[in-house]
Amino acid sequence: MTEAGLLKPIRDVGIVGYGAYIPRYRLPASEVARIWKDPAGVGPPGEKAVAGLDEDVITMSIEAARNAMSRATIDASSIRAVWVGSESHPYAVKPTSTVVAEAIGAVPNTQAADWEFACKAGTEAMQAAIGFVGSGMADYALSIGMDTAQGRPGDALEYTAGAGGAAFLLGPVEESLASIEVSYSFTTDTPDFFRRANEKYPVHGERFTGEPAYFKHISMAAEKIMSSTNSSPEDFSYAIFHQPNVKFPQRVAKSLGFTADQIKDGMLVSRIGNTYAGSAMVGLTAVLDVADPGERILLVSYGSGAGSDAFILTTTDQLPQRRNLALDTESYIKRRTEIDYATYARYRGKLVTK
Repeated sequence: MTEAGLLKPIRDVGIVGYGAYIPRYRLPASEVARIWKDPAGVGPPGEKAVAGLDEDVITMSIEAARNAMSRATIDASSIRAVWVGSESHPYAVKPTSTVVAEAIGAVPNTQAADWEFACKAGTEAMQAAIGFVGSGMADYALSIGMDTAQGRPGDALEYTAGAGGAAFLLGPVEESLASIEVSYSFTTDTPDFFRRANEKYPVHGERFTGEPAYFKHISMAAEKIMSSTNSSPEDFSYAIFHQPNVKFPQRVAKSLGFTADQIKDGMLVSRIGNTYAGSAMVGLTAVLDVADPGERILLVSYGSGAGSDAFILTTTDQLPQRRNLALDTESYIKRRTEIDYATYARYRGKLVTK
């Protein structure tokens, strides 16, 4: 760690493979409004992705991991860690990560663990993977952020809580599609969003949600990493911020000095909903799908409870050739089947029959 508090490994690390997965089912926000909020059924614009009956965090993580492996072009037996961050692991005790590791062929010589830090569980796993690879303990470590749609029936979360996520394989910078220059984490104890044990749905901290939660943590993390590296918004081609809704990332980007053009490629929440642990990570996959070599990217996640992870990345010459080895994020978004609220309620187990 540098004297400025930034996280910088001894060995340079980069993203050697990445992949997203977004389920095909879409619930329009107007359909939620029709049932709960707005008798006219108008509601806010947009829609959210919904996992199907045969999908959960495990199956979606496997799909994203396979996409990352396709772009990395390495043997899965070389991976020394498989880490899955999520708010909606299928089991309370059985790890998600062991199933994913088995499915992609990374077992048995690997470390596996599930991560939890609300919406930044995925980037928390990325931070650990940077340390794992950067210390020389491993050549490759896989970090995944994945979630299914959550939200109490009739709650505001039903408009924006989507399903999906992303996987990033961290490895030697020489093989990378994007090098990770430096990272930084900003953390406090802020009770803005939580779910107690045995509770089915999360609870909002209401007045804490914007300030001092989301805006404070993202702003402080972004300002710290930029000031410590003598960077300014003009030095970045892209900026990606956690997206609990459409307005929050737009507001924080403007307050930090970023333009609408710099954030538009990573702004997916209005098209698939907030994927919780994978929100900022999915935005990064979309940016890597279109970025040119040599472009700098600022990524800042946010997790309730609360904390933000910030990363500065630079794309490499290997990106254009290898990103076409797996399905891009835009293709997942366009692959859609619209459903009504009754189908959504059945898919998400909101109708209890026993």
